[in-house]
Amino acid sequence: MSFFKRKKNWIFDMDGTLTIAKHDFDAIKRELEIPLDTDILTSLSKLPVEEAKKKHIHLDTIELKIAKVSIPSPGSSELLRKLKTQTNNLGILTRNSFSNSIETLKATGLIDYFQSDFIFCRERALPKPNPEGIFRLMDLWKANPKETVMIGDYVFDLDAGAAAGVETIYLDPSGKFPFKDSATHCVKNLGEILNL
Repeated sequence: MSFFKRKKNWIFDMDGTLTIAKHDFDAIKRELEIPLDTDILTSLSKLPVEEAKKKHIHLDTIELKIAKVSIPSPGSSELLRKLKTQTNNLGILTRNSFSNSIETLKATGLIDYFQSDFIFCRERALPKPNPEGIFRLMDLWKANPKETVMIGDYVFDLDAGAAAGVETIYLDPSGKFPFKDSATHCVKNLGEILNL
């Protein structure tokens, strides 16, 4: 049986996976005046409460602009259409906010593939690489880790999948795959998943 048929539960990262990567994280960090050598959510979590609140609002504003001009990544519609025709569970695990996730999915035309209960964002689960969101989705679906896969474009996605005991698919359109040691499978285009 093909990999594609074996998996029933599909969890996607959003930005850079379902969409073409548009975030310039260093530019965002400079605009938020936080260290360049630490990921954004970790930096914000270390700030005093009031300052963190202000910077989170600022981050939401930056990300909303990006969300509104999001473009689906090549192969995403084709893959999701195929998954939807079978009885698969589809979820999203993103470090973005819920409202910006919805805006992104609307802009890309992918909104109809996902139930809002299955979109786990930074308000709903500890951010990746923590696997909490994967465990919570599997719990909602009464899912078996063997039938579940996490798909993403960054090491945090792959580490979260590994920590949850599920296979991972690493998407890198450049084909360089710097984090391939953390992934079960590597693809340059989401459409390639259909042939794994």
